[in-house]
Amino acid sequence: MSLAGRIALVTGGSRGIGAETARLLAAQGATVFVNYRDKAKRADRVVGEIERAGGMAAAVRADLTDPAAVEAMIGEIRERAGWLDLLVLNASGGLERDRAPGYALRLNRDAQVFLVEAALPLLPPSGRIVFVTSHEAHFRQSRLGYDVYEPVAASKRAGEDALRERIPALTAHQISLVVVSGDMIEGTITPTLLERANPGAIQARRAEAGSLPTIAEFAGEVVAAAWADVPSGHTVYVGGADYLTA
Repeated sequence: MSLAGRIALVTGGSRGIGAETARLLAAQGATVFVNYRDKAKRADRVVGEIERAGGMAAAVRADLTDPAAVEAMIGEIRERAGWLDLLVLNASGGLERDRAPGYALRLNRDAQVFLVEAALPLLPPSGRIVFVTSHEAHFRQSRLGYDVYEPVAASKRAGEDALRERIPALTAHQISLVVVSGDMIEGTITPTLLERANPGAIQARRAEAGSLPTIAEFAGEVVAAAWADVPSGHTVYVGGADYLTA
């Protein structure tokens, strides 16, 4: 479908799933704001790729755990575009070695909620929010995961729950929330970090699941979820059929 005239913000858009989501949205005609925390060259590279392909994009810097930075980013989007049709909550973290205790919860729950509240005045009726998560987080209460990933899984699930609690308030503004949950994704940073702590984890998961989704496949599902005719609160599952049948 053509997304000409639509305005999108993709958090964590400078690499991996976020970058590919930004590229796909732009390829369908959307103007995409590519959020990054501190890797300006990487974000500019994504923007350059989009522009060379004929699309429209701009990099916007904000550490999502810094409320002032988030408000400044939303202000910049307001000035440059006027509104926001789509908010893709892709940024996440918690496995980094240099982060203080509690960082995962601040980023994966508190920052997600704050950004939604800050962006709400820019989202028109029919606006959509897409929250990107993992099966490890989404199914954490019913299926054991990797110990090293547990703080991230717990905080991502807390973020999802906090956003779902806001569905009635979002519905009052005619804004919908869709969650996209994926199995371990080939080529992303999280499996790489998990592999360091649990050598053989990626290969074991491939053998267990049969295959793992690629970045392109997962990003394609995120973009499809952005405009799918589904009710608010709907969850899209990507890969990991064994999670759905357990």
